[in-house]
Amino acid sequence: MSTPVLEVRNLVKRFGDVLAVDGLSFSVAPGEIFGFLGGNGAGKTTTLRMVLDIIRPTSGEISVLGSAPDRRQAAAIGFLPEERGLYSGMSAIDTIVYFGRLKGMDTASARSRGMELLERFDLADRAKSDIGDMSKGMAQKVQLATSLVNQPQLLMLDEPFSGLDPVNQGLLENEILRASQRGAAVIFSTHVMQHAERLCNRLLLLRKGRKRFEGTLEEVRRKLPASLIANSRGDLAALPGVASAERLGTPQDGWQEWQVELDQGVEAASVLEHCSTHGVALRRWDERHASLHDIFVELVGGEGVEE
Repeated sequence: MSTPVLEVRNLVKRFGDVLAVDGLSFSVAPGEIFGFLGGNGAGKTTTLRMVLDIIRPTSGEISVLGSAPDRRQAAAIGFLPEERGLYSGMSAIDTIVYFGRLKGMDTASARSRGMELLERFDLADRAKSDIGDMSKGMAQKVQLATSLVNQPQLLMLDEPFSGLDPVNQGLLENEILRASQRGAAVIFSTHVMQHAERLCNRLLLLRKGRKRFEGTLEEVRRKLPASLIANSRGDLAALPGVASAERLGTPQDGWQEWQVELDQGVEAASVLEHCSTHGVALRRWDERHASLHDIFVELVGGEGVEE
């Protein structure tokens, strides 16, 4: 297994009497897209700021590219903050070059890379436009370019989809995938579950600073029982592994439609096997798993979650 780009161990952060991050541990490998999920005030932004060495932890350890956080690591890190903010009065390309220079790039390389990004974001014709004259969506794409200009090994995006229209959300998803494919470790915080479902190799659910779950989407879906929609001749409620079975409508030629809820941890395939041993005939069998939204609400609570 490759060495993690980012590793967090037993991280704690207190602000006076407020425990913002509570014993948090996780790691992100090269090429991995890691979803950092939690409601408002869960500790996501605080954790990312500690990784960036903007604030210091109360206790615990952080390793970025094999060493403790240090602002000299800026050349290997890209960060898109939740609070968007660029300098009005600067052009789009000068803004990107400025951030590239802060990350150790020479001016020519930063300008070449910046123009490449503006071209990809359909903003090449606005390269010399003042940031203050741009729409919010355009300015957000420029800020995204500032986080990508140095082709970071660790790309961190804090609520990156906030305020973007569907087209620009798709553009951002493509950039996340592109960064992962070239080997960057990508971590993004969000409370919009659909992006996490589409993009993440692994995810972490955070509630009030404490980890509630870490693993793959398939693993987290096992936290809630699967359900089935089935059409059968025979009583599905009597099968082993079935928690409940509700008849839907009236039978048609002896065939009954069912809504079936399985016991926790029971695989649908095992119930299917029981159908043959119990003489239950089937002509339709649709397995359904809980959505990430449902799991989030179950493990973390409904506050701050969006469909």
